[in-house]
Amino acid sequence: MSAFDTPESIPAPDAGPRSAWGEVLHSLTRSATFLAGLTIVLFWITCALFGEHFVPYDPLADDIINALAPPSAEHWFGTDQIGRDVFSRVIVGSRDILIVAPLATVLATIAGTALGLVTGYFRGIVDDIISRVLEAFMAMPGTIVSLLAIVALGTSKTTVIVVIGLTFAPIIARTVRSAVLAEREFDYVAAAKLRHERALHTMFVEILPNVIPPILVETTVRLGYAIFAVATLSFIGFGIQPPSPDWGLSISTNYGMIGGGYWWTVVFDALAIASLVIGVNLVADGVHGAFND
Repeated sequence: MSAFDTPESIPAPDAGPRSAWGEVLHSLTRSATFLAGLTIVLFWITCALFGEHFVPYDPLADDIINALAPPSAEHWFGTDQIGRDVFSRVIVGSRDILIVAPLATVLATIAGTALGLVTGYFRGIVDDIISRVLEAFMAMPGTIVSLLAIVALGTSKTTVIVVIGLTFAPIIARTVRSAVLAEREFDYVAAAKLRHERALHTMFVEILPNVIPPILVETTVRLGYAIFAVATLSFIGFGIQPPSPDWGLSISTNYGMIGGGYWWTVVFDALAIASLVIGVNLVADGVHGAFND
């Protein structure tokens, strides 16, 4: 310290750099987009978990006398063609789609991540063979592939989860592969090879933690698509089956009523699907922004 330095002129010691994940979390908590989306998603999760305890009517109970009643103080969203309360069905109907779509997304993420790690790390003939197969699957319309698989395997929630998960896996695999190709050029991968570490250890212990950000972003994006996929399959009769109050299934059952002016039998279910997808997409945008700040 020179004679001219005073305690006031000496900079205070740095408190230490905030961890990368801490920075991401801090960015998410300040993101209005993420918080708005998270609020919507948490609302529907709450409805899925506890909705049956606070809805005014049994969502499966019919009441022919009050069939197709318009929205009123007694039935907030009206009733459908056999007198079931639409509000109760919309609230409880969130359950199946919030089970099937996230599980399908998790399956797609696990399978896609594994394939992306293998193709990106080994490259060569392994990459060529797996990539060509994945590209062939991606070239086919996802809905048609899903329909063919469900017809062959039978209609059930498990089948829908597996089919949607495997349909989205190649897309996630492509994203992970690109991230792995960049990571494998860094020194820590070369050092792992010099230490003669097993390939599986290098891929899943060394590389995987460094490609988690793009995986998380891709997962949240795929979740929105999975929700639409489940609703679409239910709408055309190959997804969730009656008597579930699932949104897609309810729209399929009642959409013919719109021509008669009974719009409430369909509109509220459609708005529920739209709001959930918007919420998930807002979360995805927030996560993407946090990792790119």
